[in-house]
Amino acid sequence: QVQLVESGGGLVQAGGSLRLSCAASGSIFKINAMDWYRQAPGKQRELVATITSGGSTNYADSVKGRFTISRDDAKNTVYLQMNSLKPEDTSVYYCHGEVTTILSRMYSYWGQGTQVTVSS
Repeated sequence: QVQLVESGGGLVQAGGSLRLSCAASGSIFKINAMDWYRQAPGKQRELVATITSGGSTNYADSVKGRFTISRDDAKNTVYLQMNSLKPEDTSVYYCHGEVTTILSRMYSYWGQGTQVTVSS
């Protein structure tokens, strides 16, 4: 079993910054691609950023140049640095990972979500 636990959300004023963390634990052999998604009330969950096991990154157009995804494989942790935050970034942010377990099976896991609120 693998768990993903997010932290770092909160309330910030527009123009401010937050850094989200997502720590994976459990029967992990290898963490493959990891992503951050977000979901605002009444809207569909959307992909915000992806980082592959090799470190390649991809971002939604709405966050390019403002958000940076990174990973620390020694800590089984992925980060999302969010700068120049806007009120429209207000959402619940979810971590998602593709994990190969110690039994050599790959599964998809989600964290429980962390609220980010940006005030104008």
